[in-house]
Amino acid sequence: MKKGEKRISSEVKTDEPVLMMNSPEAAAGVTWAALNRRFFLRAVLAIAMAAGGVVMTGNPPARAEASAPTAAAVTHERETPVAAQRYKIAVVDLMILKRQKLSALPLTKEIGADGLEIDMGGLGQRETFDNKLADEAVRAQFVEQAKALGLEFCSVAMTGFYAQSFATRPTYEQMVGDAIDTAKALGVKTVFLPLGVQGDLVKNPELRPRIVERLKVVGTMAEKARIVIGVETALDAAGEAALLDEVGSDAVKSYFNFSNALKNGRDLHAELRTLGKDRICQIHATDDDGVWLENNPRLDLKKVKATLDEIGWRGWLVVERSRDKNRSGAADVKWNYSANVKYLKSVFQAE
Repeated sequence: MKKGEKRISSEVKTDEPVLMMNSPEAAAGVTWAALNRRFFLRAVLAIAMAAGGVVMTGNPPARAEASAPTAAAVTHERETPVAAQRYKIAVVDLMILKRQKLSALPLTKEIGADGLEIDMGGLGQRETFDNKLADEAVRAQFVEQAKALGLEFCSVAMTGFYAQSFATRPTYEQMVGDAIDTAKALGVKTVFLPLGVQGDLVKNPELRPRIVERLKVVGTMAEKARIVIGVETALDAAGEAALLDEVGSDAVKSYFNFSNALKNGRDLHAELRTLGKDRICQIHATDDDGVWLENNPRLDLKKVKATLDEIGWRGWLVVERSRDKNRSGAADVKWNYSANVKYLKSVFQAE
């Protein structure tokens, strides 16, 4: 949603009257909305006529209709709209084997997710990403398809930096700039930047000054575009908080990954509390591959939700991995991701 735009709520007030199925009005095919308009217009006419000295005759309505729902509200399913959910669930086009493919959207819908993290395309030794969404016509197809399916784009990902070096690539500004432009064109507010293997600040602490310098540069770019750069590092929460404080930009935050804490033996809940709601822009809410989320003995998602509730965080939970080790091939994409999305929704969207 673009800044300044407002969403229209479709929630139903359950204490409002509903047209009875056996009433004369219902038998005649009349809705409360129609009755509302009729009585409203009659009342306005009466006031106008009274002001002009004319007396209106006729029987008044038998009951007040001011609180009656519209016809759409009567038939609306009593479910919390996706837009109103505190926690929304997404998958990654790259991980469902649909990198920058339009078919990622219907598959996302079939999986049951609320949205999609869309990748910028391959990087390799190019000056910038191989980004098909730079083409306005292609991008329009994605936007139209997402709208038709009721899906959102939660973020744009620069996953090429998992293998490439953010610290040393000479055209990093062009790369990040392209991602920011794509995010803006899609109406997305978060751009994912993993520091990856070559930017591992635990193994390569000497890179810290250069990475901080570059994060300050892209932070300024993001601030101007009103975009947030979500970084994933190898640091623990305290180290990552210190890094973000050193960068000093509200447009550079943590894109937290459950797996990083779990596989390094850190207390996931303490890590979330240390970073706090204001430093975390988005979460990769999965672990390494092996078992589904519901079968993972080291990841208690109900407890995670309690922690996130406690610190006041809200936002997108993005399913990255947690595939069954016995069935992780291309034919099992829908099977794996549907299971993980379903479980996340059962925990985070149960209310």
